[in-house]
Amino acid sequence: MKLLTVNFLSCPLKSCKTSPKSFPLHFKDVEVVADPEGAPYNREMLLGLLPRVEWGALVGSARELGFTGLPGEKPEGEGVEEEILRGVWEVLVQTQVVSGKLVCGSCGYEFGIQAGIANFLLPGHLV
Repeated sequence: MKLLTVNFLSCPLKSCKTSPKSFPLHFKDVEVVADPEGAPYNREMLLGLLPRVEWGALVGSARELGFTGLPGEKPEGEGVEEEILRGVWEVLVQTQVVSGKLVCGSCGYEFGIQAGIANFLLPGHLV
């Protein structure tokens, strides 16, 4: 599961839909791997993605995983330094969480991650 994907997920429980704490989901007990060969750096694609990324949530998620190099402000425009964009690409696209849990900040429910796939199927009593 890439950090880019996590940046678009919130808790699916009905009781959490209106809670601002249900986004972003937080990492717990995770195994992270770098995948520099998976998707080669693409500046144009990244510049197209950045307007859709919730920057504060991304920075928080990255810090939970030990990545502290992202700038506090979202890099925008064509004049952004290449080094900054490459760092963002590494975190967004080339970092993968292969196991662990995603935890809702509102209800505390834990969604398991195995083989890079998060399980968002809810037990019957929570649907």
